[in-house]
Amino acid sequence: MIQVSTDKARLNINRIHQYLSTESYWAKNRDIDIVKRSVENSLCFGLYSDDQQIGFARVVTDYAVFAWIMDVFILKAFQGRGYGKMLMHAIMTHEKLQNLQRWGLGTDDAHGLYQQFGFTSLSKPQNMMEITRKITPNT
Repeated sequence: MIQVSTDKARLNINRIHQYLSTESYWAKNRDIDIVKRSVENSLCFGLYSDDQQIGFARVVTDYAVFAWIMDVFILKAFQGRGYGKMLMHAIMTHEKLQNLQRWGLGTDDAHGLYQQFGFTSLSKPQNMMEITRKITPNT
């Protein structure tokens, strides 16, 4: 049985860390302490096949105006079965995330998935700014 849960006690932090730090393109070498802190300070969604965690996503939000979706993944052995859609559906319909004015995310390769949930390219990219920093472990 496939299930989505926001219960942080069910999350397999070691599995999340392993995927993010070794398999993802966006979080290579991310320190486990950073993963733990990011989970503590986000609304997290675990995707489970029976009791085995097979996917993850987290949402950084103020629950009133804005939400940013981050660290979305489905383990390779479970990809291609619609589980990413299931995870995104759970996020987009979560009761605490309704009526937000703005959602955001970044992706190199999953535009088609996110477009199914209403995401588009930035309407005014010239209005957006960022700071990116290379963070070393334990900082």
